[in-house]
Amino acid sequence: MEIRRTADPEACVRHAIESGRFHRAQDAVEEAISLWEERERKRAEFLATLDEAEASLARGEGRVTPQESLGYLAEEVKQRGRPRLAAEQSRRQWRSASHPKLRRTSMIYLVFRRQRKR
Repeated sequence: MEIRRTADPEACVRHAIESGRFHRAQDAVEEAISLWEERERKRAEFLATLDEAEASLARGEGRVTPQESLGYLAEEVKQRGRPRLAAEQSRRQWRSASHPKLRRTSMIYLVFRRQRKR
């Protein structure tokens, strides 16, 4: 299978190889495919959950939420999500601090993306 890449991803892969992140371009492609497969798996799980929720509502198993309760419900969801978000951000900061090559590669990738948008 032949895969054509545009200039920006090629430069990003080249830099990742030069910085020691990957040994070969094939390694970068394999990692990209692995990440894509993981994203697709999560997407499929989400869609299955959504289908299940819609079927549950169709069976009448849902609950009616009055307009007045929506603010309270939203705040409750935020309170549950904030600790998870903080933990995720902390984990990302630790990962970046403990892997300077990863941080540098990520920063260069962002620079390439910004240049591409211009």
